[in-house]
Amino acid sequence: MKIYVGNLSFDVTEDELAAEFASFGKVESVAIPADKFSGRPKGFGFVEMASKSEAEAAPALTVKH
Repeated sequence: MKIYVGNLSFDVTEDELAAEFASFGKVESVAIPADKFSGRPKGFGFVEMASKSEAEAAPALTVKH
């Protein structure tokens, strides 16, 4: 299951994002899109988890007020 992760720091790497979500289960893939002209990250990404139950546990990490 693929999860959208918003409001990322421009300094976050795909490896760091994967490490944060690994505590919830197996991370299949991570992608942080970059602007095609500047190469700068766009501030959001996608994390694909191995199972739906692992993905459903992860949103607690992304909700910060």
